[in-house]
Amino acid sequence: MSIHPIDYRYGSREMREIFEERSRLKYQLMVEGVLAETLAEFGKIPKKQAKIIKKRANLRFVKLERVKEIEKETRHDVVAMLKALGEVCGKASKYIHLTATSYDIVDTALALQVKDGLNLLLKKGKIALNFCLGFSQRYKKLVVIGRTHGQHALPITLGFKFANFADKLGEDLFRLKEDKKYLQGKFSGAVGTYASQKILGLNQNFEKAIMKKLNLTPADISTQVVPRENLARIICDIAVLAGTSEQIAKEIRNLQRTEIAELAEPFGKNQVGSSAMPQKRNPWESENICSNVKVVRSCVFPALENIALEHERDLTNSAAERSVLPTVFVLMDDILGRLARILKNLVVFPENIKRNLELTGGRVLAEAVLTELTKRGMPRLASHQLLREISRKKNFREELFKNKEIARYISQKELKKIMDYKNYIGFSVEKTEKIIKKWKNFSP
Repeated sequence: MSIHPIDYRYGSREMREIFEERSRLKYQLMVEGVLAETLAEFGKIPKKQAKIIKKRANLRFVKLERVKEIEKETRHDVVAMLKALGEVCGKASKYIHLTATSYDIVDTALALQVKDGLNLLLKKGKIALNFCLGFSQRYKKLVVIGRTHGQHALPITLGFKFANFADKLGEDLFRLKEDKKYLQGKFSGAVGTYASQKILGLNQNFEKAIMKKLNLTPADISTQVVPRENLARIICDIAVLAGTSEQIAKEIRNLQRTEIAELAEPFGKNQVGSSAMPQKRNPWESENICSNVKVVRSCVFPALENIALEHERDLTNSAAERSVLPTVFVLMDDILGRLARILKNLVVFPENIKRNLELTGGRVLAEAVLTELTKRGMPRLASHQLLREISRKKNFREELFKNKEIARYISQKELKKIMDYKNYIGFSVEKTEKIIKKWKNFSP
C-alpha cells in the first residue's frame, strides 16, 4: 500500500521508476558487472567467469525479494545484494566484488541514478522553456502594466514579462546540464587509498577504465565515499530551478485574481473549481507548484548537512539521501510537467489588460513626461515636483494637457504621442527577441 504522495500522486512514472527500490538494485548490479568485466580485461580474473557475472548482474537473475530476505539476516544491504548475485553465478561468485568496498558500488550506482534523473529533468525543463519562449514571441508587443511593490509602475509587454521568466529557466537548466560534471564515481577502496588494488598489481587506470565504461568521471580523491559536496550542489541547483518555477506560477496566480484577470490557467470543460461554489476557476496547478517547491527547498538543508561526515566516513548521510533524492527529483519532475501544461494553454484576456492599463488614468506615464520635460530644458527636480502635484489631482490626463508650464515645453500633439502606452515600453520587444534567440536552440 502506498503511503507517500510521490508514490501515486506526483511526478511521472518514468521518474519514479528511476528512484524506486528495484532501480537502486539495478544500478548497483550494473556496477558490479562492469567491475568484473574490467577485472578480466586487466587480467585479474578469468574472462569466462567475468562474463557470467556480467550476464547475471541484473534484475532478471537477481530478485529484489531475495535480496531483502538476505538483508534481514546480514543487516547490510550491499552484502545482501552480493550474496544474492553469488547465488546465481555459481563458481564465478568467488570473483564478485573483488577490490571493492560497499560505497565503490553504492556511490557509483548513485551517480548513474542521479544522471538519469537529471537528464529527465532537463528534458522536461526544455519543454517548459520552449512553451515560455513561444508565449514570449506571441505576446512580445502586447502592452501590459508592469508592477512593483504590488503597485502599477510602468508599461511593459506581456512577452517581455515572460522573456524574463524564460531567461531564468534557461540559466537554471544550463546549470543543471553543467552539474553532470559533478556525477563522479569511485573505486578507491575502503578509505580511498586503493590498497587492495595495489596488492593485485592494479594502478589508478583501473578505476578510470570502470568509469569510462559507465560514462562517469572518477573523483580526483575520495575517502570511503565520494565527497557529498557534489550532491549538495546538484540539489541546490534543482532548488533554484524550483524557485524560478514558483515565481512563474505565483505571477500567474496573482494575474488570475478576479480583480486583475489578465491571465488564467487553462480550465477543462468538465473541470470543477469548488465543491461549494460552481463559478470558481481556481489556479490550482500553479498553487500545487508553489506548494511542492517548499518541499524541494526544504531538502537543501539535509543535503548541505551531509557534507560534514566524520573521519573517512560515517553513515549519517545515507538515510537522509534515501529520502531526499527521490523527493527532490520526483517533485521537480512534477513541477516542470505542470508548468509546461500551464504555459502551453495559458489564457490571455486582452480586454482586461487594456482596462488595467487605464486604471490610473495615465499616471503610469508620468515618468515619460518627466523625462521629456528634462530633455527639453526643465530642471529634473522641478519636473518631478510638477508631475507629483498633477498626479494627485482627480483627472491626471486632463490636468496634464491644460498645464501651462508643460505647454511651454511640449505641444499638445507631442504630449498625446507621449501619453500613448505603446510608446513607452523602451526596448521591451528587442530584449524579448534577444532572449528568444538566446535559448531557442538550447540543447539539454
